[in-house]
Amino acid sequence: MKDKLTCYIIEDEHLAQEILEEYIRKVSFLELKGTFVSPLEAAAHLAADKPDLLFLDINTPDLDGLSFIPMLNPKPLIILTTAYDQYALKAYDLEVKDYLLKPFTFERFYKGVLRLYQEKSPPPALEKKEEKAEAKPEQEYIFLKVGHRIQKVATRDILFVEGMKDYLRLHTREEKIMTLLSFAKLEELLPAQDFARVHRSFLVAIDKIDHIEKNRIQIADHLIPISDTYAEGFYKMLKGL
Repeated sequence: MKDKLTCYIIEDEHLAQEILEEYIRKVSFLELKGTFVSPLEAAAHLAADKPDLLFLDINTPDLDGLSFIPMLNPKPLIILTTAYDQYALKAYDLEVKDYLLKPFTFERFYKGVLRLYQEKSPPPALEKKEEKAEAKPEQEYIFLKVGHRIQKVATRDILFVEGMKDYLRLHTREEKIMTLLSFAKLEELLPAQDFARVHRSFLVAIDKIDHIEKNRIQIADHLIPISDTYAEGFYKMLKGL
């Protein structure tokens, strides 16, 4: 596994620069090589140093971050840092690795960079687990405990699943089914390629999505939020379909 990820910051807000620099110093596998106010100021250094990772603000002087990304060659891993959520779909098209909404916590920052660090050289056990998941046969139905009975539910009928404290509510076009079950256990039962967790409280059926706009999913008459925690993985899954 790579010892460290070298990284740059492009951020015009002084306080935001300081926070990112402090977070990077706390992480043993990150090495900060430079901090810049604008993409134009950083361009020559990026081309010469070829860092692994770039923390990039969207609203930057002279040239906005989203316009700068296609100009990068070679292109490092990119984590966008912004106060606005409406650019998430555009970021997905540009293959951005993470989308940090200001103000973000160190915990959220660390989760994002740790995932990228691990992806550089995933452990064999993780690779085997992923292969096993891909080989899982399609599941046409599941059995759930509903009150005092065991109910058969066709997976093709599920629109989305909503977390309700200790219970889950499965929404279908015909009914709502309440079951005492965790998201983790339900995800073991459902075919992984057909369903995606998009929020702490929501899991959706991919083929039931009508459209996605401003980090919200339209399924039938329901609008389902995509949280910052799950956005990158969800959009990456869509890209791979």
